[in-house]
Formats: sequence, C-alpha cells, structure tokens
Amino acid sequence: MSRLLTLLQKLIAVFSLVLVTGCTTAAPPESVLAVPAAPQKYAAIVVDASTGKTLFEVNSTAQRYPASLTKMMTLYMLFEALESGRVTKETQIPVSDHAGSQPPTKLRFRRGETIDVDSAIRAMVVKSANDVAVAVGEYLGGGSEDQFAAMMTAKAHQLGMASTSFRNACGLPDGGQVTSARDMAVLGIALEHRFPQHFHYFSESDFMFRGRLVRGHNDMLGRVRGVDGIKTGYIRASGYNIVTSYNADGRHLIVVVMGAQSARQRNDHVEALIQRSLGPMTADAQPRLMYAGQQPAASALPGLAAPGVAAQGSSLPAAPASPLPGQPASDLPSADLASPTSPLLPVQ
Repeated sequence: MSRLLTLLQKLIAVFSLVLVTGCTTAAPPESVLAVPAAPQKYAAIVVDASTGKTLFEVNSTAQRYPASLTKMMTLYMLFEALESGRVTKETQIPVSDHAGSQPPTKLRFRRGETIDVDSAIRAMVVKSANDVAVAVGEYLGGGSEDQFAAMMTAKAHQLGMASTSFRNACGLPDGGQVTSARDMAVLGIALEHRFPQHFHYFSESDFMFRGRLVRGHNDMLGRVRGVDGIKTGYIRASGYNIVTSYNADGRHLIVVVMGAQSARQRNDHVEALIQRSLGPMTADAQPRLMYAGQQPAASALPGLAAPGVAAQGSSLPAAPASPLPGQPASDLPSADLASPTSPLLPVQ
C-alpha cells in the first residue's frame, strides 16, 4: 500500500511539472489590431501629451494628405495673430469671391460680406468651413492665400513638422499638400500647449451664426469620456482623418488616425487605441495589423470589429483607390511600431 501511494505521489508530481512547464513555455495568443483602412493610406500615432512619449505608431512618418486637418494650422496662425494684437475677436474678415467660391463644407457668403474672428474660429473648428478658412488665409497672408500657405509651411517646419507642406488654407485637394501622422500630433500638442486659453474652441460641437444653429460632425465629442477635441478631416484621396485629445484621470493623450474608410470606423478605431493606450503593458503588447479587406487570423482586440465586418451594422464603403506617390502598399506594420524607447515628440 505504501509503495502504491509513493508511486501515485510521483505520478502527480510529474503531471504537475508537465502542467507548469506547459503554462510557462506556451506563447501567448496573438492579438490582432483591426485597421479600418487600406495599408497604403493608414497611419496612426498615440502620444502621451504630458511627456511626448510615443505609445503606439504605424506609418507615422509616411506622407499623407491632411484634408481639413489643415485648418489646425490655419487656426494656429490665427491664434498667433490674436496673441500679437494684430486681430481681436471682433475684427471683421472680408470674404473674397475666391474664398466664397470654395466647395463645401462652407457657410456661404454674399459678395462683400465679412465674418468676425470669433465666429471664424468656430466655423473652422465646428463646421470645417472652407470659405472661412480661405478668407482667414487671405487676410493673414496680405491678400494672398498662396503667401499664407508659405507662412503655414514655414511655421510647420519651425514646430518640427518636417514632413509637412501646405498649399492652401483649408485642406481641399492639392498633390503638394502633405503631412504625416506624427506631424499632426506635434501640431495638436503645440496648439494645446501654446494656446490653452483658446483650446476650448476644439471641444465645441455647435455654434450660433446669424441666428441659426450650425452643428459639427466630430462625433468623438461626447462619445468617450475625457475626449476634449480636436479636428476631423476628409477628402477622397486621404480617407477619414482625425486628431483627438483625451484628458482624464491624470492621463493626457493625443491620438491621430489617418486614412480610414468611414467616419464611424475611424471613431471606433480611435476609441480602441485610447483604451489600449490606457491599459497596462501596452508598449510590450504589439499587435499584428489586419487591414481592411484581409481575413482575420486571430481574434481582434476588444472594441474592434474584425476587418471586412461592418461596425454596428453599417456597410463598408469601397476601399480608397490609389496610394500616395512613393507609398507602396504593404501588409506589414512599419518598422517604427512603438516601443518603450521611442523618441519623444518635440513639444513647443
């Protein structure tokens, strides 16, 4: 009997060792980050705005079209003009025929009409009004939008936005108007740090203009607790872009997503990146990217729909067509996927 007990004890010990060995050597299940964009258009970055540390990035230095994220720089220049005393919030900005002829979105003006600076800020932030952005550019550029675009580019390079070049004040299509996700993060941080007294504009979702309520389309506002701005953008060549500020519970993040196939999927992706960045061990848990149109090989991260599956019952639009010049399609994450040693973004 004692020999049998001894044998059983040995078997139990061996079985336990096998279990422990199996648990300690098995690789963790692969996580897949569903990306609602084609690989040649997608770019993203998450930055700790308090320290400048990069928490996540994919294709963050690749050139992309900014679309209406351009207006963030137009607003930066206007805020500088306010700080220098060149304009006040009551200054009337004339809307030229050129400005008024811009395609939507726009407020629409008659010849000879003007708009005050305070309303112009709200129109660019909330409505993303192209006619107002061009009018502001002409006013600050001495009557020339081209001159203002050169000023914008010079300011971008001064801030450390090395991949950015502007050709207009509003973000409408121009092959020479390019930026990167990292540059847009730099601009988002610079706006908040340089002009904290004006940053409240980016949290507004509507405003009154000439007796009517003008509503915005940044649906991240009010959707995620802690999100307090800042700007969306879209042209066909860029896909759906956004820069988002999260500020709650002692954490301050700037999230940039570029190239999404729809606004809803873009917003879902931003929310998931926020949740991921707030969680533990995010820098070590680098997911494999699964771009739109690819078949998932593993379960997606919580809060992310599998690629090719519409979020909340919506249908996926067709994938955007051509990549940017010099940006070939790739199924693999870029080499700059974030790590704990990622360089800090310049904060100015």
